Amino acid sequence: MKNNRYSIRKKIPSVKIVGAGPGSADLLTLRAFKAIKSAKVILYDALIGEDILEYASPKAKLVYVGKRAANHSYSQEEINKLIVDHAYNYGNVVRLKGGDPYIFGRGHEEYEYVTSFGIDVEVVPGISSAIAVPELSNIPLTKRGVSESFWVLTATDKKGELSKDIKDAVKTDATIVILMGVGKLDKVVKLFQQNNKGNVPVAIIQNGSLKSSKTVVANIDTIIDKAAHEKVGTPGIIVIGEVVATQPDFALEQSEVLLNEYKALK
Repeated sequence: MKNNRYSIRKKIPSVKIVGAGPGSADLLTLRAFKAIKSAKVILYDALIGEDILEYASPKAKLVYVGKRAANHSYSQEEINKLIVDHAYNYGNVVRLKGGDPYIFGRGHEEYEYVTSFGIDVEVVPGISSAIAVPELSNIPLTKRGVSESFWVLTATDKKGELSKDIKDAVKTDATIVILMGVGKLDKVVKLFQQNNKGNVPVAIIQNGSLKSSKTVVANIDTIIDKAAHEKVGTPGIIVIGEVVATQPDFALEQSEVLLNEYKALK
């Protein structure tokens, strides 16, 4: 049944749910660029950079609806309503989301809500950080003879606990990409250690695709100390698997570890 809360239409409402990619403006798709440029209103997330918003029309209304861990400016329900309100009052609305809107972005929830009002919705895919960020750090998610598949996971479930899918993924030899997981790094490390995988290579990539990007590589047993030493934090992703060993800095990291162990024995 269509929701008839809005009986008077001021404009012909339309919504585009747009993926902005991993962060850098030059990684926008052409379709995303055109959507942003023509929008009357843009409701954008926390990880959308100012350089991306500069593509918007000077007359466009920009509405920040960002959500980060423990810092939500709006609930998802409020965001849903804002999209519909602006669509009816302004016509052409872009809901701008980091990465790809359908990969841990709740984009499909927004699609279902908005279309329940009879509003036309177009989805514009974005380059997902799950693939682009490791690649920009020269980490292939698959490589012949090394990894035949990869898992893309979120670190937490609805209750804020470690995702059960990670507990399944750790039992495989696949590359594991964990989004929004840096805050639970200690729990991820403990899980791998419990499964006798303390030597598995791991990378943490912060601010992937941006000038401030930082990549830290180590293995499971040493990554917590290395991340603390390098002061790597959020927003970031975790990549776990033998493919990380192909990253140029990994061999240097392991040489330093062996050298330090040798010095400790003397």
